[in-house]
Amino acid sequence: MGTYINEAITELRHVRWPTRQQAIRLSVITIGFTTAVAIAFGGIDYVLNQIVKVLLSLTY
Repeated sequence: MGTYINEAITELRHVRWPTRQQAIRLSVITIGFTTAVAIAFGGIDYVLNQIVKVLLSLTY
């Protein structure tokens, strides 16, 4: 187990970590994309919900 931990730490030293600005920029892009997709899916859900309501009102 000790060897595994030492090797893991050695590998982490080889990782090229992003700068603070890169991390912030990528986080903003991720949050923006996620928000846009959520709004798009919400709009699609709303439209489909209205279509189902209209179809159900026609049958009763």
